[in-house]
Amino acid sequence: MAVLPACPRAVPCLRRLTTVVARARRLSSAAEEALGVIVSELATNAVLHSGSPDLVVALEADDHSVTVGVRDHGRWRERTAPRCEAVDMHVEFGRGLDLVDAYAVDRSVLSDARGTLVRAVIAL
Repeated sequence: MAVLPACPRAVPCLRRLTTVVARARRLSSAAEEALGVIVSELATNAVLHSGSPDLVVALEADDHSVTVGVRDHGRWRERTAPRCEAVDMHVEFGRGLDLVDAYAVDRSVLSDARGTLVRAVIAL
């Protein structure tokens, strides 16, 4: 589990952490890529949209799957500008949960008074 400030610098730190975890667990390159993308996207969403001062990332693994959990302690912030949708595959925004869904076999979102927990499961 890692607790980091919910700021843009947290995202590359978490990507590096997922690489270390994936290699220590001897995950396939496909699973390592999936883990990096999912953690990056979920952390970015928390940084951009939650207003939380921090975020908590937890990784759980067994022989069949890796589960990623990203919790923030904020409230959803209303968008102040129109949403920028990805027009092509080279645009780096607007595809967050679609990318998570492309890599994960399951995803859930739990929101309550303490914030939001998003969990995604990667099959191994």
